[in-house]
Amino acid sequence: MWFTRVAIHNPVLAVMVMLAFVVLGLFSWQRLSVDQFPNIDVPTVVVQMDYPGASPEIMEAEVTKKVEEAVNTVAGISSLYSRTYEGTALVIVEFNLDIDGRRAAEDVREKVALIRPLLRDEVKEPRIFRFDPASQPVFNVALLASDDRVTAQDLTTWGTQVLQKRLENVRGVGSVSVIGGVQRQVNIYLRPAAMEAAGVSTEQVVAALRSENQEAPLGSIRSPEQDRVVQLNARLATPRDFRDIVVARKPAGGATGTGSVVRLWQVADVVDGPQELDSLALYNGQRTVLLSVQKSQGENTIAVVDGLQRALSDAQALLPPGIRTEVNRDNSRAIRVSVANVQRTLLEGAALTVLIVFLFLNSWRSTVITGLTLPIALIGTFLFMYAFGFTINTITLMALSLCVGLLIDDAIVVRENIVRNVQMGQSAHDAALQGTDEIGLAVLATTLSIVAVFLPIGFMGGIVGKFFHEFGITIVAAVLISMFVSFTLDPMLSSVWNDPQAHGHPGGPPVTLYDRTLGRVTGWFDRLTLRLGDAYQALLAWSLVHKVKTVAVAAASFGVALLLLGAIGKEFVPKADFSETQINFHTPVGSSIEVTEMRARQVDAALREFPEVRHTVTTINSSFSQGRIYGSVYVRLTDRRDRTRGIEQLTAPMRERLARIPGITVTNIGVLDLGGSKSIQFSVQGSDLAELERLATQIMARLRDIPGLVDLDSTPKPDKPTLAVDVKRDAAADLGLNVDAIARSLRTLLAGVSVGNWRAADGESYDVRVQLAPESRSAAGDLQQLPLVLGSQPDGSARVVRLSQVAELRPSTGPNQINRRDMNREVNIDANALGRSSGEVSADIRAVLDTMAWPPGYRYSFGGSTKNMQESFSYAVGALALAVVFIYMILASQFKSFLQPLALMSSLPLTLIGVVLALLAFGSTLNMFSIIGIVMLMGLVTKNAILLVDFAIRARERGLERNAALLEAARVRLRPILMTTLAMIFGMVPLAFALTEGSEQRSPMGQAVIGGVVTSSLLTLVVVPVVYCWLDDLAAWARRRWHGRAQPAVKVGA
Repeated sequence: MWFTRVAIHNPVLAVMVMLAFVVLGLFSWQRLSVDQFPNIDVPTVVVQMDYPGASPEIMEAEVTKKVEEAVNTVAGISSLYSRTYEGTALVIVEFNLDIDGRRAAEDVREKVALIRPLLRDEVKEPRIFRFDPASQPVFNVALLASDDRVTAQDLTTWGTQVLQKRLENVRGVGSVSVIGGVQRQVNIYLRPAAMEAAGVSTEQVVAALRSENQEAPLGSIRSPEQDRVVQLNARLATPRDFRDIVVARKPAGGATGTGSVVRLWQVADVVDGPQELDSLALYNGQRTVLLSVQKSQGENTIAVVDGLQRALSDAQALLPPGIRTEVNRDNSRAIRVSVANVQRTLLEGAALTVLIVFLFLNSWRSTVITGLTLPIALIGTFLFMYAFGFTINTITLMALSLCVGLLIDDAIVVRENIVRNVQMGQSAHDAALQGTDEIGLAVLATTLSIVAVFLPIGFMGGIVGKFFHEFGITIVAAVLISMFVSFTLDPMLSSVWNDPQAHGHPGGPPVTLYDRTLGRVTGWFDRLTLRLGDAYQALLAWSLVHKVKTVAVAAASFGVALLLLGAIGKEFVPKADFSETQINFHTPVGSSIEVTEMRARQVDAALREFPEVRHTVTTINSSFSQGRIYGSVYVRLTDRRDRTRGIEQLTAPMRERLARIPGITVTNIGVLDLGGSKSIQFSVQGSDLAELERLATQIMARLRDIPGLVDLDSTPKPDKPTLAVDVKRDAAADLGLNVDAIARSLRTLLAGVSVGNWRAADGESYDVRVQLAPESRSAAGDLQQLPLVLGSQPDGSARVVRLSQVAELRPSTGPNQINRRDMNREVNIDANALGRSSGEVSADIRAVLDTMAWPPGYRYSFGGSTKNMQESFSYAVGALALAVVFIYMILASQFKSFLQPLALMSSLPLTLIGVVLALLAFGSTLNMFSIIGIVMLMGLVTKNAILLVDFAIRARERGLERNAALLEAARVRLRPILMTTLAMIFGMVPLAFALTEGSEQRSPMGQAVIGGVVTSSLLTLVVVPVVYCWLDDLAAWARRRWHGRAQPAVKVGA
């Protein structure tokens, strides 16, 4: 290699180049941000529409369908679905991954703006925002009352006016939502009987309040000297002032006696108090106001949380007496723990790898020369990570920890060959040049094989490709740097820093203290290596004589691996134990928020009976539990090192304990997948809601028998109790009423209407709301007697009609939630797996669904982790096929042969038996991480074959017979093969044994690599030479046939 010669002839230049890698790498490392996962832009846009008081059916017809039809025309949509609840509709638009998320949001915003005039006036302005799949709250702060005199309104007022604003000002914060808060509000509670007596209608009250409480600019007056703005200041100073507003004026002698005006206090109560409770938060069973923070898309979680902690600390000085704050959720902790654990794994792997090198080379100088490759390559990789815009996350750090065994491989092989040449009598300078030159092409081929494997991983399609993009590119950069260091720094140091005592003092008595201590261990290791070499030569000699038996054993192991493969569970990504879990439940349909709170307190108390539970945070009718019957409990456990039971072991006793609480249905216990969903999801799609519900009931009944299926839930719930108002059109028309007038009056009385706002002395504005008092709208009988004031009689008395005269009220039911996908209605069914992998359970579900009789136009489709698993497996198989093709091309170019690469690649299938046995032994599954480990093995196992066959070919060129050349290669190359294999294995050990918190997710990759490397190395060392002999014989036969046919043609032409 020309750069090897440059490095040896100019050592200072070589040192400066290495120093540049280190300095620039450290410079880049300081500027790399830290996060849990790579920043992936998933272009998804959410449209939220609010129509207070509207049932799901009305929401679907009036809002959801219109929005769907409008946004469906935007280009690049991959999926369009919606969730319609009471008063709220969410339309979610997923775009292809190549679409820019910001541009997609703008396109959706334009389409929704076009249909906004077509919607009813009562529908609120749409909220359109980009969805971040990592949009779990990153930080939660609970406001707690330490004094009984502090009310929920006091907590909410300080939280929204002081703390929320301070938190929103932190860089990177996307939104701060208040859960369980009750804002101050001026409530105008109408008294129907008083309104009837006074002859005042709801429309008159609303109009008076809107017109009498306002301030407005009226223009300006100008003179030659000055301009003055004219301002109407008619805002009321205190809530009490509202009582004196004139809502109607009556002629003298009418029903109001001698008075000519009706004031608000005569027909309504003015209450300055909290708004009605709509959501709830409990912290350890105590009511609290929860401030939940979500970060902006693309922002760094750790930086955001650090900023929030500082803002919270600064706000402590402003805390009113009787209020305290407590942080009960901090997502940066999992990231810090995960990153610290991977860093620890990396350092442990590096230490074990260097130890293996020392044991083999028995020389601290050789260990230093070889070991220097590791820090230079790792630190130099940070430069490329910074250049490509990557972050320090668990994926990139896992790539570096996997690299530990790889990075030192090239240096081991180069250094071992240089030492061998020195022992043959060459000078240090010549040995460095010739040793590197001898092994150069083989090292280049092995390194390019690794690159060929990881480059396709870096460019896989789908979401998994985005996820592992940084993984593949990071490994490629690190491996190429390590190869460069191995070809420059290692030979240079070997040439100028001679090691006269390499391999100790074989055959002689101990001389130095080192020989009497560590030397005894390394000497024993040397003797073991020599014995292994003799045993391997004997085994290879037998294999070369019994070729068929050798290949039969290898083929049998491959067959056994295929059979055992079915016994391994399959899932998308394993769940990690970061000392937190999630529990979701719901109460019967139609339950009030107070009933759900009562059940939530029971759930909370039951959970806190477990000694592993540190604290709980329960939310009702919040963003992750829409609806007053839905509750979500975040459970923070004690740290993993402080408890003996993991999350998986706690799931069963928690489920058993919660099953004893009456009146709740538990729909999830355990860690949710990325994006906050269960591991098994599928939907049934069709047009008729009743038919969908029938199918869902039938499916649910059949699925309950599947072993390992838990937390089974579906979106159709028993119909929600409603009260239908059927208008008697003829009676209403006779009395001068129409449907719209009845609807407006009832809407004001029941749902309430905002008539402006009132500005308090503190400068904050609070809503003014007109509505019936809560006690006047608690029963159906209250509604039947509601008076509708139509105006005045000729004598001045009120003209009143009871609601029962113009409408009939009857109990009814309606859907609780309506889901749609691709413009059709759908029913969602989800579940978790317990004791079996989600892949196995999904396969059983698919078998059940395939045996059902589906009506025309109805179908099912899987989503969530099951869909991601299928996609990622197919992309991984594509990456694997591409890697195999690239490896063949590299080997064919290296060995100048079309057949010989096939001999080397015969080692690829032999990895499978080791992978399968390792995953079974550890009880792991076939998931995205273990599959990446299998793809990685494709590059690793060809390395041993390349080193072996490359030496054999060189030996044959020197005149050795084929079998003798292979046996010589076995003797000489066994040492570097053992060194690189053991370095790889010991580099993986900390990753594979999952000893740290959250490492359950990453461990299958290390387990797959260790198992595959062990068995493939054992089988490769005997199978590859045998296949090489067969293919060499085939090539010789083909040459003889070719020359035999070609020779006569030459003679005829002569």
